Amino acid sequence: MKFLVLGSLDVHCDGGPADLGGVKQRAVLGYLVVNANHVVPTSRILRALWDGPPPSTARKMVQNAVSSIRRMLAAQPGHEPPASLVTSAPGYQLRVDPEAVDLFEFRRRVQQGRAALAAGSTAAGARALREALALWRGRALADLVETGTDWSELAAIEDERLTAYEDFFDAQLSRGRHREITPQLEVLMASEPMRERLCRQFMLALYRSGRQAEALDVYRRTRTAFVEGLGIEPGRGLQELQHMILKHDLAIQVPVGASS
Repeated sequence: MKFLVLGSLDVHCDGGPADLGGVKQRAVLGYLVVNANHVVPTSRILRALWDGPPPSTARKMVQNAVSSIRRMLAAQPGHEPPASLVTSAPGYQLRVDPEAVDLFEFRRRVQQGRAALAAGSTAAGARALREALALWRGRALADLVETGTDWSELAAIEDERLTAYEDFFDAQLSRGRHREITPQLEVLMASEPMRERLCRQFMLALYRSGRQAEALDVYRRTRTAFVEGLGIEPGRGLQELQHMILKHDLAIQVPVGASS
């Protein structure tokens, strides 16, 4: 059994996708999966499922969802259920092998990638990070997000994804692979226009590809977003990179020995 949250919520069993029920039941399961192997208080589940005071029947609805999820887990083949949902005061705990959850697999591969990078193995680090990012099928719990779900956990998971991308891009830039990553950087910058590390990487990739004017235009757009949106200038790092691009500073050229 595999629990998939890096995209729409899915549970894959030997016999195919499991029936996860309606929106509230899927939301309870999704919340428990992203918090798997931790006790989740019922009060937190109620706050996650309802924006504002929950209805008087909310606890009963959560209990019904938990019962249905338990039946779904128990119906899977094998002598022991691959996962169990237990009542543990003050709430519930989904007990599952971390290898059965794509979010935990993503985190494990990211850790491997960063360890490889720290050890000086840039190619191996980039490969592990690429494999980690390939597990994503869209926004985390995209189907629930479409129904209005807005959990702090999902914002944190999205930040993990973006940071992994940034680590991957840094590895690729150090290997002279700027042309390969430029399209991905452009897409991400369109959705995250005020993420300074991404902006720096995009500017550097464009400059190293012989697109100086476009790199400077990225800085101008980012500065405008900061000034108009936050009333502040971009950080010193971006400002310094702009000056280095204008001067064709040798320090931002393709690293010696790297090949694109």
